[in-house]
Amino acid sequence: MKYQALINVMPKAELLDPKGKAVEKNLGNLQLDVLTDVRIGKRITLNLEAKNQSEAEVLVEKACKNLLANMIMENYEYEVKAV
Repeated sequence: MKYQALINVMPKAELLDPKGKAVEKNLGNLQLDVLTDVRIGKRITLNLEAKNQSEAEVLVEKACKNLLANMIMENYEYEVKAV
């Protein structure tokens, strides 16, 4: 079966996010200072083939842990759906 994974990778909450802080500062310059606690991450989509949903999730988990996310600095979450 064919699946699509939607993966969100974000900096860990306890770590400084310099990109997020820069965006937050500039939002204030645009009189949008009510928007706070900006965190910048990345969204990854990928397609894969697997025998079933469980196998697809195992493959995506492995990709996240070994390549897509820096486990020291980032957390990730994903959704796998049949397409």
